[in-house]
Amino acid sequence: MDDHKLEKELREIAAGHNASLHAIEPREIVVSEWVRWKCQFGCKGYAKHLSCPPYVPGPEDTRRLLAEYKRAYIIHFPGMPGLEKADLDHMPVDWHPFLKGLILWIHDTVYEIEQHAFYRGFYKALGFAAYPCIYCEDCVSEQLQGVVDKSVKRECRHGEKVRTSMEAAGIDVFATVRKLNLPINVVPCKANEYGMITTTDINSYGLLLVY
Repeated sequence: MDDHKLEKELREIAAGHNASLHAIEPREIVVSEWVRWKCQFGCKGYAKHLSCPPYVPGPEDTRRLLAEYKRAYIIHFPGMPGLEKADLDHMPVDWHPFLKGLILWIHDTVYEIEQHAFYRGFYKALGFAAYPCIYCEDCVSEQLQGVVDKSVKRECRHGEKVRTSMEAAGIDVFATVRKLNLPINVVPCKANEYGMITTTDINSYGLLLVY
């Protein structure tokens, strides 16, 4: 299959999931050290999910990975399906389950798009999702006590489907998608309190590396 036909099919799959595909050269993807630091100092999910740091490769590994690709696509996921009328004045303390529909929408779509490219002969295809994985109610990493051991990834119950997020791997999603003039902003939170979002009009992004 040629790359033009593949792109047409991938766009159709994305559209079928209410998402859109946008071509980008891998060298235009911005990787920064500060992104990984924000994961460790600023996110409650750090070390709680096998799709997140410290279980996933960091910025330097990501730079080396991108250098091996010539074609990539940003996948745009607008809004928060099913949560448009959510009572944002009473957000749950544990907002990860609250975002389950959004997270599964992104992770499942990225996985389907990646697999389609792979089985069409583009064997280097690799996807990146967004947000911490939520395929399991409790990740096996949360059951660990003591020192964090990366080898626990072998216990992942959905290892074939779990993909890290761009931000977890050190990709500056804001700077990257703005190069394509796609919409992205910091989501405002009530009284600047973590997780107390004041709107469901947000934009999320995945990534597919192809060849």
